[in-house]
Amino acid sequence: MGSRTALVEDLMERFPHVPREAVFKEDLLRGGVAFDPSALSDNEGGEVKPKSYFIFSFDHGTLPELGEAALRRPPEEIILTGGPYDLRRTVVSVRVNPASPYRVAADEHGMLGLYLDGRRISDVGVPPMPEYYRHKLSNGKSVMEVAPTIQWGYLIYLTVFRVCQYFGAKEECQYCDINHNWRQHKAAGRPYTGVKDVEEVLEALEIIDKYDTAKASTAYTLTGGAITKTVSGRDEADFYGHYAKAIEERFPGRWIGKVVAQALPKDDVQRFKDYGVQIYHPNYEVWDEYLFKMYCPGKERYVGRDEWHRRILDSAEIFGARNVIPNFVAGVEMAEPFGFKTVDEAIASTTEGLRFFMSKGITPRFTTWCPEPTTPLGKTNPDGAPLEYHIRLLQAYRQTMEDFGLSSPPGYGPPGPGRAVFSVSSFMDSLPATEPAEAAETV
Repeated sequence: MGSRTALVEDLMERFPHVPREAVFKEDLLRGGVAFDPSALSDNEGGEVKPKSYFIFSFDHGTLPELGEAALRRPPEEIILTGGPYDLRRTVVSVRVNPASPYRVAADEHGMLGLYLDGRRISDVGVPPMPEYYRHKLSNGKSVMEVAPTIQWGYLIYLTVFRVCQYFGAKEECQYCDINHNWRQHKAAGRPYTGVKDVEEVLEALEIIDKYDTAKASTAYTLTGGAITKTVSGRDEADFYGHYAKAIEERFPGRWIGKVVAQALPKDDVQRFKDYGVQIYHPNYEVWDEYLFKMYCPGKERYVGRDEWHRRILDSAEIFGARNVIPNFVAGVEMAEPFGFKTVDEAIASTTEGLRFFMSKGITPRFTTWCPEPTTPLGKTNPDGAPLEYHIRLLQAYRQTMEDFGLSSPPGYGPPGPGRAVFSVSSFMDSLPATEPAEAAETV
């Protein structure tokens, strides 16, 4: 193809059942976007909600490599609308790549647009600074540092443990930069709390609850690195669970409570449920047995792939299958040196995993892989997976859901193009625009 535009248009023509919005969204997520200085925020002192770096960097360069975007943060997300493709409202998580063919810039009238191959392809909206970000905790910390919101304000993202105890080349997941992201923010002198105090979290939520008068924030996610020993004297289930217990006692029923943790034994999963968690995300990362061992060495060493899957199925007995939503990192299936060489092979493998879980009523979801340059797979695969893989995955995902009579999972906002707010992949944009079941289902 002579240009990125030609490639994108070819895929839209070949896969007409995948929304055109999702094609652009996946390309932006997999390859990043450049920002003209006119499109950057004024950090927490401005009118635009800045990128919070809520767990991973999700950038194609380190902070020193991002230029002005490292000093004046880009927006947390952007919204695409209109343009020559008549795009419906599409929320996209920002992943900065100064070398991207996509660029966000203001025109001569100050209106932001997305440009591809030098042509304006859509209007760009940026998230306004929420009122709750303008208020600090009593100790001076910002709400954005303690309890940032993403997905256009829908989700409060509580990374309460900012590092991972899978550490070093023999344990860290090969696509994950959580530990580097912690190091780079500390090196830059930015506030980046390693272990968040439960009282700080509660105070930040008090501020959000007070000033989020429209009740746009609907769910919270408790997450962080894997815990193989203890943190603050607590094992993984008790560490993450005690935040949920405190939140549910202070704000009963205010938000849908979700936790992202390892696939834990049944008794530990029951503790999550007892603490008030409603949705459990025991992420399986990649389906293929060999790739799991190669790319998730810590998880293979401490738990093992087969046991991980057994624990996911066991957790459905506690939470109900619909409320167990494991994530996988879409695209690492094709990462060198061990990944599949063709899109056909990668899609066949991933679909096998989807069918395994969906046949049991469990609906996985996925995050579009961003090849961060400080990770082993990011270094060897700077361009990520082919866009065609991501488009065909959306097609396979929807078809598999239909095969098993499943609907969009709870806790992700509305599905459908023009309605979805989930910003780190297009799976919700690609599902039918039916009314969502927002509350987690009880067993």
